[in-house]
Amino acid sequence: MDDLSRTILDRAMNLAAERGWRRTGLVDVAKAAGVPLRELYRRFPTRGALLAGIAELADAAVLADETPPDERESARDRVFDVMMRRFDALEPYRAGLAAVIRDLPREPLTALAFSTAYARSMAWMLRAAGLDPDAPGGAALVAGLGAVHVRVMRTFLKDDTADLARTMAALDGELRRAESWANTLRRPERNTAGDREPVDASAG
Repeated sequence: MDDLSRTILDRAMNLAAERGWRRTGLVDVAKAAGVPLRELYRRFPTRGALLAGIAELADAAVLADETPPDERESARDRVFDVMMRRFDALEPYRAGLAAVIRDLPREPLTALAFSTAYARSMAWMLRAAGLDPDAPGGAALVAGLGAVHVRVMRTFLKDDTADLARTMAALDGELRRAESWANTLRRPERNTAGDREPVDASAG
């Protein structure tokens, strides 16, 4: 993403923080960024595209670290590291994102348009952690990580600690709960007859 696109996204989030997301229109964003509407249309034709652009910035920041995932670490630890890098990348936009999250439920079409980009971001976070969202069951992993991200975001937006300690604690807790839930689903089903030995029909 080039510098002009970053400038547009910065101005959009600044406006959202100042006046709320619902009052942040594309004309306002173009004026704040000092670009003609034609240029804004080429880069971000909808308000949903602006949100997708913020997600793309965070994705790029995470994927910029090309160090291979350490397979000796647990999947949960690898996902934790990736998601904290994502929250670090989102920190400059926290005030604007708070406005977006507050107003987005009243804009279902914008939320729907953004949902595809959001799922794509979660899939790439899994890949960055050495997990394969394209394998069987991958869709459930994407959905689960998306749910974790949404819940931790509530803490992140109010986290006033210098090192995002509250966000780290919330993320760790949510990932542990998600892991426990997934492990529960993997347990073999118990015998519906109370685990009794099968009766030999040929006996007696």
